Amino acid sequence: MKTIKITRVCAVAVILLCLVNTKTHAQMEETKVDINQKVESLLSQMTIEEKVGQMNLYNGFWDVTGPAPEEGNAALKYDHLKKGWVGAMLTVRGAEEVRKVQRIAVEESRLGIPLLIGFDVIHGYKTLSPIPLAESASWDLQAIEKSARVAATEASASGINWTFAPMVDISRDARWGRVMEGAGEDPYLGSLIAKARVNGFQGDDLSAHNTIAACAKHFAAYGFAEAGRDYNVADIGNGTLYNTVLPPFKAASEAGVKTFMNSFNTLNGVPVTGSSFLQRDILKRDWNFDGFVVSDWASINEMIPWGHAKDKRQAAQIAANAGSDMDMEGYVYIQELAQLVKDGVVKESILDDAVRRILKVKFELGLFEDPYRYCDDDREKEWTYHESYREAVLDMAKKSIVLLKNDNHLLPLKKNGQTIALIGDLADDKSSPLGSWRIASDDDTAVSVLEGMSSYKGNTLNFSRGPEVFEGTSSFLQEVKINTTDTSGFDEAIATAKAADVVVMVLGEHGFQSGEGRSRTNLDLPGLQQELLEEVYKVNPNVVLVLNNGRPLAIEWASEHIPAIVEAWHLGTESGNAIANVLYGDYNPSGKLPMSFPRNVGQAPIYYNNYPTGRPTDKDGNVFWSHYTDVEKTPLYPFGHGLSYTTFEYSNLKVTNTYKENQEVKVSFTLKNTGALKGKEVAQLYIRDLVGSVIRPLKELKGFELIELEAGASKTVEFVLTKKELGFYTNQGEFVVESGDFKVFVGGDSNAELEQDFTLE
Repeated sequence: MKTIKITRVCAVAVILLCLVNTKTHAQMEETKVDINQKVESLLSQMTIEEKVGQMNLYNGFWDVTGPAPEEGNAALKYDHLKKGWVGAMLTVRGAEEVRKVQRIAVEESRLGIPLLIGFDVIHGYKTLSPIPLAESASWDLQAIEKSARVAATEASASGINWTFAPMVDISRDARWGRVMEGAGEDPYLGSLIAKARVNGFQGDDLSAHNTIAACAKHFAAYGFAEAGRDYNVADIGNGTLYNTVLPPFKAASEAGVKTFMNSFNTLNGVPVTGSSFLQRDILKRDWNFDGFVVSDWASINEMIPWGHAKDKRQAAQIAANAGSDMDMEGYVYIQELAQLVKDGVVKESILDDAVRRILKVKFELGLFEDPYRYCDDDREKEWTYHESYREAVLDMAKKSIVLLKNDNHLLPLKKNGQTIALIGDLADDKSSPLGSWRIASDDDTAVSVLEGMSSYKGNTLNFSRGPEVFEGTSSFLQEVKINTTDTSGFDEAIATAKAADVVVMVLGEHGFQSGEGRSRTNLDLPGLQQELLEEVYKVNPNVVLVLNNGRPLAIEWASEHIPAIVEAWHLGTESGNAIANVLYGDYNPSGKLPMSFPRNVGQAPIYYNNYPTGRPTDKDGNVFWSHYTDVEKTPLYPFGHGLSYTTFEYSNLKVTNTYKENQEVKVSFTLKNTGALKGKEVAQLYIRDLVGSVIRPLKELKGFELIELEAGASKTVEFVLTKKELGFYTNQGEFVVESGDFKVFVGGDSNAELEQDFTLE
């Protein structure tokens, strides 16, 4: 694996990293022993009810700035808080509100155990970075880690000490809305990004006031929900489980992530919340994970409609025995678990194991030393929407943009003397670019594309909204309503385009069209946007299509006709400025796709690292081979694809095979910038194990390096393949390296064609 080298580092990110305290290995071991002793001492004083309380996570249930609840469910929860029967809360935020609930837990309960305060800090808190899928398109691990560091610093200033991120689910199906929250389709890239995000959230010292505990989710196989439909069955083989699904989770565990979250799907016919195979056998035994597992929202009692538990009592029994340590807003443990222990159905040692894990994280966060360390009003005021955060997320946003197509060098735009038509409802939208998971941020705080392009004064910029894409007000909890009938604005948009030298069209999905509960069976441009695109193209073919979306879209018509296409995702707070910087050439795009783009939805799921078949090609001129009759079987844009305003050439591939002697295979090649501009390229290395005890993928990513080169400059790039890269997991979960013939490929995407053979002995 190569270390990513970055020549330009965002200064604010360096400052933020330096704020995190560091400890020596000896100090860390001493702290670990000390924490274990304190955990055991506290555990010995706890009643069964108090132990169950630590396993109970409540959503915020009353306005803490108002009077305490006196009746109903809120009053019951408030009483539980005073009794020490609540271990954590979520969606309580702001230093003042967190301080109030923490004071009740610490000062009014018998043992004074502080609360974990959780929140969905997915790609930022107030100041938003690009959605995680977009960040993954940067292939810049340092930038991704710094993005998580910025998010943790801002969130921790508002009282948050635990985030339900990163999502490390691998998914190959763009129909699934939550692809926006992950790192894409590849387990190698996904593993490195998982580690980067964990390190960014947690830093070097979890007890520092500006770090927060991370949570690897969703354990496991949530990204393989059938038909891309959320909360659905996942039915995969062990080969896919061990080689594709689990590696990013294992990487997060090895990075020291403090918590895991289980998921809504089933695996092997068992809701994973009740899977001891996943939670006890693999996670806690095989991987020695010493943090705790939290359920997803009410997923324990969802075992009842799944048909795996007959009632809440049985659901609590199954989940606790399976290793699900904390119940998120499900009321199952708090209602049933104490009695299950008293009845001898669940051993008290099960509770002890769960509570040890939970208390350990609280000690590591420093909450027992200072329960209010995250409740600093002055720090919250100073660091919310801080200017340095905006600089950091702008840097991340520019790195996340992928140039899909650029015929005839239509981009970058000239900075002077052009009339540019900017068209599209989304071009003037200041909320949609914030993405789906922005529940702490404020509406209308994103820089729109119109605002970003308007800052360039040398051209004449004419904006036309065109027809509305979305009707009414969109929200996190409701379906987005799409306009499919009202063509108002068509004529004006077409006239504006006709009078322009170049047309920039901003089209795509609303930020709330992807994310949880946002599965789609149609990956085309929603509403009237495709019709608008085609009508504009008829009057002016010099079109730059800027896509705003949270998933790969099926844009085959655009790919065939539109000369320049920019994948700009949902880029967060500084969206418009980042897009304008790229369109005008002040930033040379270097992003690469972390997911394959299908030609149409019928290809989904589609991914590059697929397996060979017994009939891969047409040999006899008949139909009896693996293909579609109506479309090519290849993706529209492959995994790893992304252009630059310059060009790169790969040559001189060499493989030095000394695996028999020192367990290494060295790969080197020359990368040259053959264009006229300085630019960055993600040089990618893939392998293929030609014959295996179980079939291996046609290609597997096993190395990459982000390289910046001046025009005309070249560099010798080197990778080292070890057993970690050359091996795989059998269907029994055993990691093996098998002798035999291999191929190695290098290039700028997963279609890399420069190849060399080697043999392992």
